[in-house]
Amino acid sequence: MPLFRPSNINQLLKIKEIPRFSSFCGCGAQNSCFSGRVNPLRNYPRSAHTDTSSSGSWRFISGFRRYWVSLKWFSIPASVGFAYICYQQYGHIKKRENRKIASGDPEDLIANQWQVALYRKFPMRAVSRLWGQVNNYDLPVFMRWPVIGLYSWVFSCNLAEAEIEDIKSYPNLGAFFRRQLKPDVRPVDHSAVLTSPADGYIMHHGEVVGDTVEQVKGITYDLTTFLGPNHPCSKTAITEHSSEDKRHFFHCVLYLGPGDYHSFHSPAEWTVKTRRHFPGELLSVSPSIQRIIKGLFNYNERVVLSGSWEYGFFAYAAIGASNVGSIYVDFDEELKTNISGKYIPGSFIEKLLSTTGMEGFSLTKGQKMGGFNLGSTIVLIFEAPKDFRFNVKAGDKVKFGQALGTVGNKNE
Repeated sequence: MPLFRPSNINQLLKIKEIPRFSSFCGCGAQNSCFSGRVNPLRNYPRSAHTDTSSSGSWRFISGFRRYWVSLKWFSIPASVGFAYICYQQYGHIKKRENRKIASGDPEDLIANQWQVALYRKFPMRAVSRLWGQVNNYDLPVFMRWPVIGLYSWVFSCNLAEAEIEDIKSYPNLGAFFRRQLKPDVRPVDHSAVLTSPADGYIMHHGEVVGDTVEQVKGITYDLTTFLGPNHPCSKTAITEHSSEDKRHFFHCVLYLGPGDYHSFHSPAEWTVKTRRHFPGELLSVSPSIQRIIKGLFNYNERVVLSGSWEYGFFAYAAIGASNVGSIYVDFDEELKTNISGKYIPGSFIEKLLSTTGMEGFSLTKGQKMGGFNLGSTIVLIFEAPKDFRFNVKAGDKVKFGQALGTVGNKNE
């Protein structure tokens, strides 16, 4: 059946005029505001096909609108959203770092300059000073066992070796960190040329070649920056060739963990002539950080004791770290570390050490030299005969007084 009947076409195609709206605008009857024409086909009923399609679309739109209106919106703290983003980013970073570790190339693990710069912006010096104050805050007796006991359990502290085994006898965490050992639990190996200066892990050791030394395998630091300019009171300069062709320079890096005995001792019989205090950062020196930050030891605050032993030059460096409130040396009361205020990178404070009638301060093997208020790192740099050999390897757990190295058959 046709949509339009022929008899109605002319009527349907007539153009109707829209009424004038002069009264709406306040205009006169002869001056209308607007007028227009409309085609009456717009109002004519549509075909069944057109109507079905339109109603289906309308039902979809109407249903979506009802769904949208029915949604219940609620707010979440911005910190939650930020934490979720950080968690996702952490997952990506962890996967990337795992791929780098799997590659086995140390260079792939090194943090770039902006990452190191960002890390150095953290207020680790202020945090460490605050941590030192907290450590020295006396705990009530009933709190000592839960707090100090928990720390001892987490870091596997061996209280059986401590001079004072009763945890309640330590007034605060600082006193527990500085705990002393029983006299006979660390026998010193006097037959060895060089002994361990503290309890800890051997991070790296070997011969010094040039002016660059490895803090861990594959990750280096500059030796001249670490020790500073040549010592005016020492005839042997670490950046020059040894005094005799048969002697070489060696180094050893020892890491003290949070649960270790925190005092450090003399590894040999030697004479300390100078003390240099380098103010600096207090970045973490944990093994994981040593593996990714090149030149880490040069960034951190450190105390370098230099002098000589029977084979020539000898240097002993105690390196500060995050949460290490201070480094103290028993025979240098003037030394003050981690003090507030700004410092010039690379600057140092030097002191010449001497005793009555002698140049320098003489130390015997195993003699206590000082300590940390928390775990840190000790670096030994020394001159020795070319047949000097370490009898430990990287990763070994060593204890104070244990043999580190020998020269030829001297210890036999």
